[in-house]
Amino acid sequence: MTSLTDRVPRVPAARGGIAQSFADSLVVTKRNLIRMSRIPEMILFGLIQPVMFVILFTYVFGGSMQIGNSTDPDVYKNFLMAGIFAQTVTFATAGAGAGIADDMHKGLIDRFRSLPMARGAVLTGRTMADLVQTAVTLLVLAVVALIIGWRPGYAAPTNAGRIMLGFALLLLLGYAFTWIGALIGLSVRTPEAATSGGLIWLFPVTFISNAFVDSSKLPGWLQPVAEWNPFSATVQACRKLFGDPGLSPSDAWPMAYPVWASLIYSVLIVVVFRTLSVRKYRRADG
Repeated sequence: MTSLTDRVPRVPAARGGIAQSFADSLVVTKRNLIRMSRIPEMILFGLIQPVMFVILFTYVFGGSMQIGNSTDPDVYKNFLMAGIFAQTVTFATAGAGAGIADDMHKGLIDRFRSLPMARGAVLTGRTMADLVQTAVTLLVLAVVALIIGWRPGYAAPTNAGRIMLGFALLLLLGYAFTWIGALIGLSVRTPEAATSGGLIWLFPVTFISNAFVDSSKLPGWLQPVAEWNPFSATVQACRKLFGDPGLSPSDAWPMAYPVWASLIYSVLIVVVFRTLSVRKYRRADG
């Protein structure tokens, strides 16, 4: 005769350690990618914004900006693109924060907590899905940049390997910033607040930098802020790897060794904000 305990569904035993975390993260990543594909307007709007920035800055400001000793619009166009690329990947922060806040608001996170899965997998899966979306946006933006006249190697020789490394640093920076967005999304009550909180601090980070103007043209007290900005390090690294004009002549360490600075900054941001985000998630669990 079948006992009562045999009739009760058994919760699958969770695998331990890294194997469980990796597998669970992939499942959550797939779930978020499917959700994104069912909301095409979210992807479309994410593509339109950076394209608008490229067109506006190139054709509105291009003839009035001096890069080095030149006011040639083509020089500024090639100077600008590294900054636009970096700004695009960092703006994924707002989407990450809003997505997590939306899941929290709808109670979906509570459902995940009832499952035998790694606690960090929910956040890792979300940030990985955002990374995929950022990569697609970056690819489209690169094609648009080539159409309007951006040419890698414009100011210095480069090659395919260096260009790929530049885009890899951009994606790493974008991934790092999505963890900042994750922490914001866990700290607010609504998706709207997460969107506002994810954008309001990004504007000074991206504009007090070398992205749109030569940092040597900034007021003296702002120059060190811009030169030690993690965002500026990635922009400088991309200009160096892409062979773009306008490398900052500063002796500040992030400007002198931008590739290493970009890598170190991004890894530190991931480590710090992933730790804080997972801790915040676990405290909410309790």
